[in-house]
Parts: sequence; structure tokens; C-alpha cells
Amino acid sequence: MNATDTRLCLLLHSVPGLDDTSLRRLLLHCGGPAQVVEAGPKGWCAAGLGEALTADLARALRGPGSGRVDVDAQLRTLAAVSARIVPVTDPLYPPLLRAIHDPPPLLYVRGDPAVLAQAQLAVVGSRRASPAGLRAASTLAGEAVAAGLQICSGLAQGIDGAAHRGALAAGGNTTGVMATGIDRVYPARHRSLAEELPRSGCLVSEFPPGVAPLRQNFPRRNRIISGLALGVLVVEAAPASGSLITARMALEQGREVFTLPWSIYHEGGAGCLRLLRDGAKMVVTARDMLEELGSLYALQQELFPVPQAAPRDALTGGQRQVLDLLGYEATALEQVVSASALPVQQVMAELSTLELMGYVSRCPGGYLRC
Repeated sequence: MNATDTRLCLLLHSVPGLDDTSLRRLLLHCGGPAQVVEAGPKGWCAAGLGEALTADLARALRGPGSGRVDVDAQLRTLAAVSARIVPVTDPLYPPLLRAIHDPPPLLYVRGDPAVLAQAQLAVVGSRRASPAGLRAASTLAGEAVAAGLQICSGLAQGIDGAAHRGALAAGGNTTGVMATGIDRVYPARHRSLAEELPRSGCLVSEFPPGVAPLRQNFPRRNRIISGLALGVLVVEAAPASGSLITARMALEQGREVFTLPWSIYHEGGAGCLRLLRDGAKMVVTARDMLEELGSLYALQQELFPVPQAAPRDALTGGQRQVLDLLGYEATALEQVVSASALPVQQVMAELSTLELMGYVSRCPGGYLRC
């Protein structure tokens, strides 16, 4: 998108009374921000805007100072954080998100927006997660990445942060969906994580620059998390957790919902048990989710194929020996060395080669077989 269209998007987002529903309808009716200007008041009325709103829109498009925000300052902010705007009419707008009943009219993106269209698994859960919950989020995110999925979450404390880090440690892409403007990181302790995500994935927000972490924006953020993904994994959640809102939205959007079978004595997992009671799929490993995702996952893999591993016949004896000691759960380097009776330097060399060949993936806790 060029600078002119970016400015137009910011102007459109600043028009008083032009809510997301009206803005989305306007963009889809006209075909894009530039086409909105070309359509003029007659076209805006045809898109369903009333006379008062049409007048407000005309006033906002007249020039600097006519809107309710400083668009020039917003442009500078977007440039400072290397962010761009992706309208709902843009080919880069993620098709799964566009298919929900209330997709954001504009996405503010830091990083590669093409990542948003790849096969994603949303991983959400408690901000006050237990050590076991954090470990599960990281491990399952790593396993999902090894299987070819990307990870989507909300950049929050607890499960969200563990999922993002698990995906990064496994060498995958991960998307952080923000409930603030693209220039505002919340919580502040995740600033370094937020800076890392755009290097291999992206940050995305539906809110214009400068928007603070307002309480009412978090449920709105959750529909984007589920809307971007093929399915939602709720790792750990109390009965009143916001993660259950994400799960409900996922079901409304036709997505799969997965969760873990916590003990009845673990208060932090009571929400997950409720989800299981209501029909969510039980998860022990990432394979449980891949089996349920079925044709949607297959279609995404066709559109965004994962590099295939070299034929097993091409492996050396040492590589086959090391590979046979790995499963689809994380295995520590020390375990492989002990079981193989090979020198640690050789095991590390074989694992590195197998990783490059696509047979294994590094993850928190060791290595996974792909």
C-alpha cells in the first residue's frame, strides 16, 4: 500500500460515527480506500451511509485539520515502528479472518502480513498460569510448529507468552494479536518479545496508533485470534477466564476447539474441563489436533507447503540411529547421548544435520521428530 492509501485509511478510521461495520461495508462496496474517494457522496449513500455520516466523511477527506485525530502524527508513528495497514479489500488480508461475520475493516501490521494467511493454531490460556501450564503451552506450540503450523496468540502474560516463545524456539512463525494500537506493547514486560515477533512472524492490531490497553478491547481482540486460526487450543483456564470467550468465538466461527484434560483438583484447569464436557477435543500431543483439523489443514498445506524431509535411504548409520531415538515429544540431548552411546559431539552434529534435512525440529526441552 502506498503512502496515499495509508493516509486515506487513517482518515477513514478517524471519521466520527463511522464505526467498523460501516467502514467495512464502505470499503467492500467501493473496492478499496482510493475507490472510496472516487465514489463520492453518491457512492457512500449507495454503501448504506446516511446523510449525516456522508457529510462527516466528506469533511474528513477535505484536508489536514478536518478530522478528530492528527493523521500526520499517526503516519509518523507507523513509520517509526515499521507498520503498514492492510484493508479488508487487500489481497494480503487473511482469508480465514475475512470469512468471519465481523472482520476488522483495517489491520495494522508489523512484520510480514503474508504470515497471516498461513495455517495457524491459536494457543490461549490463563495469565496466571501454573508451571505445568506454561510448559504445556511451550511444548505443544513447538510440536505444532514442527508439524507445519504457525502459532497465533494474544501476547499476554502466562500461556500466551509461553506459546509465542515455544514457537520461536522451534524455529516457527508466530503472530501476536494486540488489544492496543500497533505502537503500544501490553504488558510492558513483553516489549522484547514484541520486538522479536515481527522478525519471523508479525504483530497485528485492529486499533489505530496510540490506542491504550482498554478493558473493552480485549474481547474484541479475541475474535481475531480465533478468526486467524484453523483451531483454538485452550491450554489452561479458570471458569471465568477470557480464554473461554475465545473458545466460544471459535465455535461461532466454525473453528475447532481443543483443550487439555486437567485434574479436577487443579483450579486453574476447571475451565478446560468445562470445555471438554461441552464437546471440545482433548489434546495430549499436537498430533491430536492435526487429526481433527483434517481437510482445512490439508488445504492450508497445499497452499503453503512445508519442505519435505530427504529420503531415509540418504541418511548415514549414525543419523538413523539418532533419529530412531526421537519421538513426537521433546527428547533432551542428554537422553539421546545416553541411549545412543555415541560421543556428545557426534550426536549434536547428527541432530544438526537431521534438522537441516527436515527430519527433526529443535524445541524447548530438546528435539522432536517431524
